[in-house]
Amino acid sequence: MSVLPRLSHLQFLVAGILRGRTLAGREIRDGLENLDVRKSGPAFYQLMARLEDGGLVTGEYSQEIVAGQIIRERRYTLTAAGSGAFEESRDFYLKNIKGFQAIEGLARA
Repeated sequence: MSVLPRLSHLQFLVAGILRGRTLAGREIRDGLENLDVRKSGPAFYQLMARLEDGGLVTGEYSQEIVAGQIIRERRYTLTAAGSGAFEESRDFYLKNIKGFQAIEGLARA
């Protein structure tokens, strides 16, 4: 029997979007929207806070001036632990997709 992955489906998507790069929260939200996942600002940042608390991502504020105004945004990077959790989750889903495909009628490509 397979052990369930550590990441929720939303955490898995965020980790996949972040792999190998540092992105602003708004860029991650755009990536989620491209996957047809919409989260309100507060719900999204609660999700990111849980990922930070779990040591799966790090976040820091960056500051820039846009049209004379100082804009601060939070930028996130996937940690080694987050990358490992993503890979474990990906392997879990791939293994189970293959298993379902072997059972007639349960999965379609």
